[in-house]
Amino acid sequence: MSTATDTAVPPPAPSVPPGIEVTAVHRSFGTVRALDGVDLVARAGAVTALVGPNGSGKTTLLLVLAGLLVPDGGQVRIAGHDPVTDGRAARAATGWMPDAFGTWDSLTAREVLLTFAAAYRLPRAVASERAAELLETVHLTEYADRPASVLSRGQKQRLGLARALVHRPDVLLLDEPASGLDPRSRVDLRVLLRDLAAAGTTVLVSSHVLSELDEMADDAVFLSGGRTVHPHELGGAADGAREWRVRALSLEALTTWLDSTGTPWRPDDAGGGDAPPGSGGVLLPVAGEVGAAQLLADAVRAGVPVTALAPAGGALERAYLTLEEERR
Repeated sequence: MSTATDTAVPPPAPSVPPGIEVTAVHRSFGTVRALDGVDLVARAGAVTALVGPNGSGKTTLLLVLAGLLVPDGGQVRIAGHDPVTDGRAARAATGWMPDAFGTWDSLTAREVLLTFAAAYRLPRAVASERAAELLETVHLTEYADRPASVLSRGQKQRLGLARALVHRPDVLLLDEPASGLDPRSRVDLRVLLRDLAAAGTTVLVSSHVLSELDEMADDAVFLSGGRTVHPHELGGAADGAREWRVRALSLEALTTWLDSTGTPWRPDDAGGGDAPPGSGGVLLPVAGEVGAAQLLADAVRAGVPVTALAPAGGALERAYLTLEEERR
């Protein structure tokens, strides 16, 4: 018979490694405040998008996180380490891919990876195996023993990603990683980053390809004028509504029906030149996929010849455009 004293004590929950923590970070260049009190948390095991207009401080922040710039004030933790006071440990935990790949053109793609593996003190046998694995991952095996000078812009980007991953970092910092990549490589990048996050890596990505960030990111941090902007400050709808594009064979039938139901809409200026005469579309707020399904069902019942129904843009794109409007 069991008693109260027999109650099993549950095992402690596995500890989750810390990701990136930034608190009130400032960094100036002369009279220019590139970072003006940035706060950021990027979770381990998640992809966090870093979004903002040009000049918002994204690259400066990434350089601070990579340990390449010392902040004027505030605190930074990379996998629990301070890049300023514990730089070696922070760099050992960090994979850094800048927006432009710089390398020695005389080295082959394999030699580039082996050189960086040596810098991280990987044993030679491990480094050789890791280099071959990464070259296959980024589809550069056939270029492994060719000088980096023959690689295209996109191929160099892929080699730069492999270089950032050579030591299996806990934290991955990416500045415009999709720049120069073809569509197939962009899909591969998205899948790879999701796989890394699923394995527990902290992934922070800065990119202007917002449609792809929307598909891969779990969280987002917005910067504007060197400051963190929280989502509720961007004017998002509290009910989760977003703008959808609705097109029909008869624009008149569509708009007449929307007016009769009191649904707000505005003209869609992105119509195609091959659309039949009299057809067209509108943009209107829809509360998620459930709302979209209901809208379509109601339109069909009303006899409106709907031909297309899709989100007009992702949440990150809308937030980015809001930031752009604020700058004007």
